[in-house]
Amino acid sequence: MALKMHPSLAVHAGDWLKTEVVDPAGLSVKALAEHFGVSRQALSTLLNGHASLSADMAIRFEKAFGVSADTLLRMQTAHQLALVRSHEADIRVDRSTGWPVRRDSHGAVHSAIWGSE
Repeated sequence: MALKMHPSLAVHAGDWLKTEVVDPAGLSVKALAEHFGVSRQALSTLLNGHASLSADMAIRFEKAFGVSADTLLRMQTAHQLALVRSHEADIRVDRSTGWPVRRDSHGAVHSAIWGSE
């Protein structure tokens, strides 16, 4: 069984960036958006926690501030997973007992669900 992070520990990457990077640097959203070459709206939506951090935006923060894009994306993923886990009981999927497979004339296995692999 996998360990589950308490939802209160999962912070939205945009919220964290605003509090720990952008605000302490004294930057306006408009100025930073211009520096990044993105719209003010896109950056504001991220920093206010209303949009997820993209890999592209994570790289921009990494280049501008030295904060690891990998870390930011893990933070975002942990936040999203915590949100879904809070209502995972509503997600109904039965555990698989095995997927049907077929072999081609060369003996390669192909999943009937995923198509040719």
